[in-house]
Amino acid sequence: MAGAGSVEPGKHTVSDSEHNPEVAILRAEVQTLSSERETLLRAAGAAAVFVAKLDNHPLPESTYDAADILAGALNALPEETLRAAIELIRKEAGRNLSEGSDDDK
Repeated sequence: MAGAGSVEPGKHTVSDSEHNPEVAILRAEVQTLSSERETLLRAAGAAAVFVAKLDNHPLPESTYDAADILAGALNALPEETLRAAIELIRKEAGRNLSEGSDDDK
């Protein structure tokens, strides 16, 4: 058994002081990605709810291309991601947005 401070043959060790900047950079990057994911989930959820609410309403012809791109992007999302996005919007709004209300008519 190797004693404290000894290095096994063939193993390279890096001191904690050398790891700290790398760990800090990776931690910051993970936090940034997590924040960006949350923002993208909010956008996707809001878009999905928006599209669902517009489903029975005619769109102006000038919006067809953008609507087609949006629908394609939403349809390309994994089902689990889309559900998480919609649930995030539901929680944020404090009510179930997937159900229509009399105000929508």
